[in-house]
Amino acid sequence: MRGISLIVALVAAGALAVLGQEGTGENIKQGAKKAGEKIKEGVETAGEKTKDAAETVGQKTKETAETVGKKTKETVETVSGKTNEGSARITHRKSRKTAAKNKAQASEERAANREASATSPTPSPSGR
Repeated sequence: MRGISLIVALVAAGALAVLGQEGTGENIKQGAKKAGEKIKEGVETAGEKTKDAAETVGQKTKETAETVGKKTKETVETVSGKTNEGSARITHRKSRKTAAKNKAQASEERAANREASATSPTPSPSGR
């Protein structure tokens, strides 16, 4: 009897162990399922937040680009206007200086031509 009792006890212990493992396996399976759902929700939330952040960055970048474009255009127009005004003054000043210089040079040449013609005899065409 002792042998049969021992065998029954071992079979009962084995059966309880198998039943206990099935319950533990179910618990692990449910825990993993819940963890997977939480991860999925976290990823979806992170994806939505990333999308919102990307849209905001896109809008801000567009606004900044438009502002920079406007400022650049204004600067170019301002610089262009000042350059034109300044160059007109400089050109006028240079043209006056050039005109005065040309006038003085022409006067000197005329005076030199007069002196040269007064001192040198006119060559005759047959003198060659």
